[in-house]
Amino acid sequence: MLKSWWKVFKSVAAGAFGVQTEANRQHDFQQKSIIPFIIVGVIFVLLFISTLLVIVNNAVT
Repeated sequence: MLKSWWKVFKSVAAGAFGVQTEANRQHDFQQKSIIPFIIVGVIFVLLFISTLLVIVNNAVT
């Protein structure tokens, strides 16, 4: 189970940074459920924004 969540995370991260291969993209679209991608995508975005906020706040002070 953890391995499949790790695959979803890697896919979401690659897609977010625009480096996902066509084969991986095709594989993702053949999955039965979109729910894991939505959950990981929301968590990824929240972590990304939080990281940027911390970096900017530390740079400003």
